[in-house]
Amino acid sequence: MKKYKWLTVLIFISLALTLKLFTFSFQLNSRAEIPKEITTSSAIGQAQNKNNQSSTDTTLRSLAKERGISIGTAVQARPLREDDTYQEVLAREFNLVTPENAMKFGQLHSQRDRYDFTNPSTIVNFAQANHMQVYGHTLVWHNNLPDWLKKKEWSRQELSDILREHIYTVVSRFRGQIVVWDVVNEAIENDGSLRKTIWRQGIGPEYIEMAFRWAHKADPQAKLFYNDYNGEGLGKKSDAIYALVKDLQQRGVPIHGVGFQMHTRIKNPPNPQKVAANIQRLGELGLEVRITEMDVQIYDGKGTREEKLAAQAEVYREMLRVCLNAPNCKSFATWGFSDKYSWIPYFFDRPDSPLLFDESYRPKPAYNALVEELQGTSSSTNN
Repeated sequence: MKKYKWLTVLIFISLALTLKLFTFSFQLNSRAEIPKEITTSSAIGQAQNKNNQSSTDTTLRSLAKERGISIGTAVQARPLREDDTYQEVLAREFNLVTPENAMKFGQLHSQRDRYDFTNPSTIVNFAQANHMQVYGHTLVWHNNLPDWLKKKEWSRQELSDILREHIYTVVSRFRGQIVVWDVVNEAIENDGSLRKTIWRQGIGPEYIEMAFRWAHKADPQAKLFYNDYNGEGLGKKSDAIYALVKDLQQRGVPIHGVGFQMHTRIKNPPNPQKVAANIQRLGELGLEVRITEMDVQIYDGKGTREEKLAAQAEVYREMLRVCLNAPNCKSFATWGFSDKYSWIPYFFDRPDSPLLFDESYRPKPAYNALVEELQGTSSSTNN
């Protein structure tokens, strides 16, 4: 009897072990059906977010590509390095970047015999890594000049040599990496006269032609633009810009287009019909047009904040529509994309909200208006 008792115990233990092994095997098989990358709760959340984003994500960038137009923004180097959300929104929404300040003379060439390409290279490298084009801004301007240049008297030959060396050095450095250059910026006054700048006073009005020829020699593949503000519609200034670029073109100067800065306000926005007419006449010369620096101030507009933002959205909508309807309008760019980094509040010393995203990167009505216009679902009656 004792022998059989021990045999019964052994059989019971064997059955228990078999059941345990079967249960363990079943659990392993069940777990194997779950992809390895989502076996933790955090990874599951990431996978779900990614799937949700891919199924519902409609971006300015994707829509602009479908419409055959570039959608761009000005970029600052510091938040590009330090602000992860800035990087994320930038790469997601835009396919064209313009260095906001990093390529201006004063930042780039602060000492006579020294160039600092750190910030421009940061922006260019980010653009290349995210399959974005770069719009170079700007080679020749009367502002943002270093003290070594402003505080000394130069002969015409000396000043010509300085400008030529600067253009050759900068354009050659980024040869093949910049799709468009603003060669000359804001050379014409609002009354249509040629602005009195260090370059005009020291070299003569021919500095404009010289700059375009030097830039073309440094990078024959880059498109070269004249860029200005308050010249988007029809009037003395836009007429003067038209006459300038037509003259350059007729004399064989390599110029490919005109940039409309489009810094504006809801109180006095550009007239869409006049902007369209201006783009058309430049197109008849064979020149491209690009909206290069758009922002829309709301500070002095009428109504509640919601009403101001709605009015702002309509200005953005109308200008994008004009561009989309013009075969020679190749890109639409804003001067920054988040109110957090806009130049407007600092320059005018007052609060404002001129861009597409608020300070927390939430899309505003202006952003939605651009999405609708690119989709062709705009409900605006201003057709």
